[in-house]
Amino acid sequence: MLRTSNPALSDKRFQVAAISEEKMTLEGTVNKSFVLIGLVVLIAFFSWSQAVSVGDDGFSKVAIPNWYLPSILVAFLVALTLMFKQSWAPFLAPVYAVFEGLVLGALSAWFELQYPGIVFQAVLCTCGTFTALLLAYKSRLIKATENFKLGVVAATCGIALVYLAEFVLSFFGHRIPLIHETGIRGILFSAVVTVIAALNLVLDFDFIEKGAERGSPKYMEWYSAFGLLVTLVWLYVEFLRLLSKTRKR
Repeated sequence: MLRTSNPALSDKRFQVAAISEEKMTLEGTVNKSFVLIGLVVLIAFFSWSQAVSVGDDGFSKVAIPNWYLPSILVAFLVALTLMFKQSWAPFLAPVYAVFEGLVLGALSAWFELQYPGIVFQAVLCTCGTFTALLLAYKSRLIKATENFKLGVVAATCGIALVYLAEFVLSFFGHRIPLIHETGIRGILFSAVVTVIAALNLVLDFDFIEKGAERGSPKYMEWYSAFGLLVTLVWLYVEFLRLLSKTRKR
């Protein structure tokens, strides 16, 4: 049985996609993934340019655009819709990439102003981690066994609950110190979360490979590319958080 902690890539998504004339392929999924990632990068550059301005004192400053929070909401709603309507992926996956790019561009600009050079470091770490895990997976140095999958799923669910609790508590003026503190505990927490995010890539690789072997419909290439993008975005953001904590020490 396939298992992944990425909610966008679960067994049922491929099971409901039964018979189709055109089948999902690994090559097609890779191509779609590059398209979505390219969209995110291009829109992120635009978003960055809109967020950064030069003040009267000659120094750069970041003003989070008015569309930042609406973009987060739209990206979330699109992702939620795709969970139930996978056949809409050829149309909605690019929409998700556009709004995710708007969010990441402004967020990255803010981090870069606070910690110069951090965005380049986070991008390198994300790309390096992705490449290393892909090579390890293809060479079978890392195998997505059932125990491995169960462990990653459990850890991811635990992290999700912590972040959910943080979100709810924020409405009452409370925060979970472990998430935000820059001491050893805070850095270790971010490091663990980053590792878990990275391990989700292995589950995604395995899931996409098995989906192609099953001969799922062609639109699942877009859906699988969307699911992989979700993990990559999470990994990039966690690298930003981890690197920023090490800079504060």
